[in-house]
Amino acid sequence: MTASIHRSKNHYVPLDSIRGLAALCVVIHHFVISKPLSELLQNKAWVDSAFFVNAWLFVDLFFVLSGIVISLNYVQSGFGSFGFREYVTRRLARIYPMHIVTLLAFLLFRLVRLSLVGVGFMHTVPPEMPVNNAYSFFVNVLLLHALGFVDYLSWNAPSWSISAEFYTYLVFGLVVIFAQKMKDASLIYVLSAILVSASLLIIVFVLHKDSMDFHYDFGVVRCVFSFFIGVLTVRVVAAVPAATSPLLQTVWQFGAAIAAITAVSIVGSFPAVGFVAPVVFAVLLGSLMAFPARMLPLLLSIRPLVWLGKRSYSIYMVHAFVLVLIEYFARGVGAQRFQALDSHLLSGAAASSLLMVLVVAVLVVANFTFEHIESPGSRIVKRLLGRAIEKDGLSTAKAEVAGQ
Repeated sequence: MTASIHRSKNHYVPLDSIRGLAALCVVIHHFVISKPLSELLQNKAWVDSAFFVNAWLFVDLFFVLSGIVISLNYVQSGFGSFGFREYVTRRLARIYPMHIVTLLAFLLFRLVRLSLVGVGFMHTVPPEMPVNNAYSFFVNVLLLHALGFVDYLSWNAPSWSISAEFYTYLVFGLVVIFAQKMKDASLIYVLSAILVSASLLIIVFVLHKDSMDFHYDFGVVRCVFSFFIGVLTVRVVAAVPAATSPLLQTVWQFGAAIAAITAVSIVGSFPAVGFVAPVVFAVLLGSLMAFPARMLPLLLSIRPLVWLGKRSYSIYMVHAFVLVLIEYFARGVGAQRFQALDSHLLSGAAASSLLMVLVVAVLVVANFTFEHIESPGSRIVKRLLGRAIEKDGLSTAKAEVAGQ
């Protein structure tokens, strides 16, 4: 049997907070680009800014961050005792409970909606995803929807990135297994650099993308690119001199934060910036790890941001479903009432108010799913799959004894 590989480690709380803030920006991004809401809201005021319109780019920050965290867990802490099956079990336990629950929530909503339309209680309106069919549901269940099996977003659309991450996890696991067999941990970083270069070449010359804004059409390659930049970040951070001046550390962190915000803000006008953005995100996240006692990481460690960071995965996974409900609510209110609110208050007041409702609802639902689905679901999956691995290990051991 393979010994446990998930050892205790230094936990970088500011990285969690960054993930939480990025998840919130993605929520606002999908509010801004929602077609039903654009038809109902004449003026989105401050919300309709380049930063939020382009906040899809924060998905690449999630990928970089995943590469950092996974590398810390399984290279820095457990390289010599890495077990592929246990590793995959933990990765599935982390992502699958929330994925399958939100997928089933969309299925239930679709069935209820069709039933209400069928009995005449609800007027026919365009479906939230026209391609929510049996085939796309099956593809989503198997986490294949970022591997080119469908040419559209479906069901819980943001979960394409979870599909991409899962298969990138498998690639990382194979990299570690190879390095472990060769008894050379440095090979992980050599292969990571090769994968970063190869994935970039595939994106540009095989997939013919001039932007990082692609998902169902082999978004897994986009994930590999950013994820392994995150893996390399851990190695670079380890080489950063500890004697760097405090002032330089602070300038580095805030400069990287400003560069990240700028990259997101301008990527719509300059799509090529998307290829550089993962490196910018890596510099920001790496600086928070390298200099944890400076002002920015301390600000990111305040309790509300820590709370947000812990629930970031739930926020990301539930927000599309909550947004669909908000869209139906907004249709019920009607464009005239929203226009009246703008005319009696400030222009954009309707959009701001509706966004506030969305954010509060997402946080409430995410808190519930974090406590009752994400955390316990992860424990259940680890327990079930862990037993299966243990039984398989015992069977193999018995077979080996019998063979002797």
